[in-house]
Amino acid sequence: MPIRIRVLVSLGLLLTCLTIAQSKKKPALPQSVLKAHTVIVLIDPDAGIPVNAPLANTTAREDVEKAITKWGRLSLAQTVGTADLVITVRKGSGKFVQSTIGGVPTNDRPVVVEPSDSGVHIGAQQGHPPDINQPQSGKTAPVPQTEAAPSEDMFVVYEGGSADTFDHVPAWRYQTKNALHSPDVPAVDAFRKAIEEAEKQQQKTTKP
Repeated sequence: MPIRIRVLVSLGLLLTCLTIAQSKKKPALPQSVLKAHTVIVLIDPDAGIPVNAPLANTTAREDVEKAITKWGRLSLAQTVGTADLVITVRKGSGKFVQSTIGGVPTNDRPVVVEPSDSGVHIGAQQGHPPDINQPQSGKTAPVPQTEAAPSEDMFVVYEGGSADTFDHVPAWRYQTKNALHSPDVPAVDAFRKAIEEAEKQQQKTTKP
């Protein structure tokens, strides 16, 4: 195994261990999450498009939006700037390293990945929508890459209303196998329960 891949795998393992350790602590949700009314759901800006499952993250995002709408507590916003919360999703591949397509903003234009006799054909729709819902890296050309990431599904909640949303520490994170399973999306149910528990704890502390 090349040294670069071994390093990426090690980083992926380290990130997973840190996430598990954080989840055991179960920190209280901030008031901004409990008072939130709107949310926008995005594919993790750092995630590439999986070659073996090009629509995995897109499907996960749509399933989360449907589950949130069914829940009824939060309304879907159209931009990060108008959302009280920002949720990012990322489907796990079951592996710490996988082949993906990078260099294309995954939240503003569809990318088509098609097998061909000469390898993989990558196509992207030209143009951008009026509003871009994630920071842009400046790279817009689809590029095959090897991506290291946790092998499990990720559901991360950030406080919204800021241009540097993704520079802040997440308000809540849920990472486990099949957390974004379609169509039931256990991550949304776990987030709902976390809010309900936080509100119960708040009521106990405010009682005379």
